[in-house]
Amino acid sequence: MQARRLAAWTALPVAVIIGLGACDTANSGSNANGGSNPNGVVSVGIAEPEHLIPSNTTDISGGQVLQALFTPLVTYDKDAKPVEAQAASITTIDSRVWKIKLKPGYTFHNGEPVTADSYIRAWNYGAYGPNGQNANYYFAHIQGYNALNPGANNTPATNTLSGLKRLDDLTLQVTLSAPYSDFKAELGYTAFLPLPKSAFGIDGGLVKRFEDREVGDGPFKMKGIWTHDQAIEVERYDAYPGQKPKVGGVLFKIYQDLTTAYADVQTNTLDVLPQGLATQNLATAAADFGDRYQHSPASSFEFLAFPTFDSAYANVGVRKAISMAIDRDGIVTTIFANSQSAARSFVSPVLQGYRDNTCGDACQYRPSAAKQLYTDSAGPAEIKIAYNADGGHKEWVQAVCNQLRRNLGVTCLAQPEAKFADLLQKVEKKQPVGMFRLGWSMDYPSMEDYLSPLYSTHGSANYYGYSNAQFDRLVQQGSEQQTEAAAIGYYQQAENILARDMPVIPLRFKQNNYVFSTRVSNVGVDLFSYLNLIDITTSAT
Repeated sequence: MQARRLAAWTALPVAVIIGLGACDTANSGSNANGGSNPNGVVSVGIAEPEHLIPSNTTDISGGQVLQALFTPLVTYDKDAKPVEAQAASITTIDSRVWKIKLKPGYTFHNGEPVTADSYIRAWNYGAYGPNGQNANYYFAHIQGYNALNPGANNTPATNTLSGLKRLDDLTLQVTLSAPYSDFKAELGYTAFLPLPKSAFGIDGGLVKRFEDREVGDGPFKMKGIWTHDQAIEVERYDAYPGQKPKVGGVLFKIYQDLTTAYADVQTNTLDVLPQGLATQNLATAAADFGDRYQHSPASSFEFLAFPTFDSAYANVGVRKAISMAIDRDGIVTTIFANSQSAARSFVSPVLQGYRDNTCGDACQYRPSAAKQLYTDSAGPAEIKIAYNADGGHKEWVQAVCNQLRRNLGVTCLAQPEAKFADLLQKVEKKQPVGMFRLGWSMDYPSMEDYLSPLYSTHGSANYYGYSNAQFDRLVQQGSEQQTEAAAIGYYQQAENILARDMPVIPLRFKQNNYVFSTRVSNVGVDLFSYLNLIDITTSAT
């Protein structure tokens, strides 16, 4: 889906973060040349990003590139708690008014200093409804957001958030419309990155194709331009005041097929495939790569979504019957070689507040009961499941279709879209694709991030038209609590409503399964499924 968090690839799960302190690392042994090369270039396999403008980038591949090009206000420690990165301090006494002080010395790659205005300018652009930014929703906590988003066919009376105030060159004050205890954690997400003055024209809009020559403030800068569907190359930014990378650059090689990327790692043509393996490669990866096939915890969640606005799926009985007809555990074993785990809840086990099996009977494999419920609920005779062909999903989607044919007596069609971006565009427009697969990886560590964007009435990644006023109210109440413990109680009540309404079918929780070449060492992938670009080393020239 979207919001850093929609994931294109199977092992991607979909906040841009420099990397968790808890990021697992693996060492491939001695490099081919007997040592690391500080000017070497590491090649990393990704899918084609949908966008690279921070407030418009909500996919993991785009986020991985922005991780190289930008520095967020906060990153996260080993306990997934926010810690200051470009921010020197982030303080509040009431969780409503926040003061953010920036560290001095940061510059954009064109030499322009990073200031409070760099953030205010970028956030106002992202929050202004007519700009149509995918991550617009993430500014909703800031006072004045509603004035910038008055609804369809209405023109905003202003284009600036009233809750943003510049106190001095390196200090901004952010006033929220209501207390939000997770705001500091949210500031690690992609949408909250700054932009230079050079990104904007005299009319206040973005310079045309700015994202093809992105100017960030991170440890790497663009080298050349984004060659769409082929590659994005970045090189070390020597004026960067933060922790410097141990390589001279990164070549992001764009693939539409995971098996091709996997084969390229085997031949050292590609150095790292961090965000997923094709299902057909999982069974042989250990033999193919030895200790260069590694695992680490991930926050990703795979599910099937219902177009609830389609009369064929409007009956919750139909949705629950389809869920009960799917053998999650069998698919995990036969398709994924036990590299994932079956999901029967709507939030990741890596979070505080997770509960096992919140979905209840609807997520248990009960084929006989499923068929009876499906018949009683007048389920459709034909089911379609759309998926992106560039993500390694074909095998498991076909396995689900086979189970639905056998257990429900329906016709089931697995329909591929060439690219994840193509699938997103269709579901955004509510085109009739049938059911569709989505994956979600957290933007920031909070239950709210698994609930509000995906299921709130106006959630940024609610592509299925789900709307429940009680759910919206509980999530809002949770977000306004002063403590995480108090918020979790409301979030859990909201999750209970999802279990009752079943707008999506939880399928799997993932771990990171990644492979790398003999030329790299210190390879680590974090909870957000991002490769750690600071610590990786290479012997390559």
